[in-house]
Amino acid sequence: MQNLSAFITTSLDGYFTDSSGDMSWAHKSDPEWLDFVSGNASQGGMLLFGRVTYELMIKYWPTPMAKQQNPVVAEGMNSTQKVVFSRTLSEATWQNTKLVKSDLPGEVRKLKQQSGNGICILGSGTIITQLAEERLIDDLQVVVSPIILGKGRTPFETARQRLPIKLQKTRSFTNGNVVLYYGPAA
Repeated sequence: MQNLSAFITTSLDGYFTDSSGDMSWAHKSDPEWLDFVSGNASQGGMLLFGRVTYELMIKYWPTPMAKQQNPVVAEGMNSTQKVVFSRTLSEATWQNTKLVKSDLPGEVRKLKQQSGNGICILGSGTIITQLAEERLIDDLQVVVSPIILGKGRTPFETARQRLPIKLQKTRSFTNGNVVLYYGPAA
């Protein structure tokens, strides 16, 4: 069975987008952080997105600018198998991407049963919340970025129940980012 991980970045006050939906504040370009991100991107596996995150990713990663600025991450993002969950998209045009229009939990259960190097959800707060409520997420990495946004969207704003989790470890970076690694509470 494949492990399902979720990776999100939040501001210090808990928002993953600002009030206009912008996430540019979350992108850092220092060598230590880029090395960490490149290491994550080169692990292989499958990526899951919701429509909004997919549309943000496809605007950058398949471009020549991404290949020039972040060649290792761009190669990983473009070559990795991807699944986008959306009821409104008519097609998924990014290389190696499958569009799924219904039964998010059922489809993810099937994906977890397949052999592979793991599955990772990037962003996609609504997807993360739905799968966490179904107890399908095995680990959650939350990057806390040193910025206060004041308002925006929280990653778990659609949660309908309490979801107990347990801190497993932390890692801090010189750029001020702190990664919190969580797993399901016993």
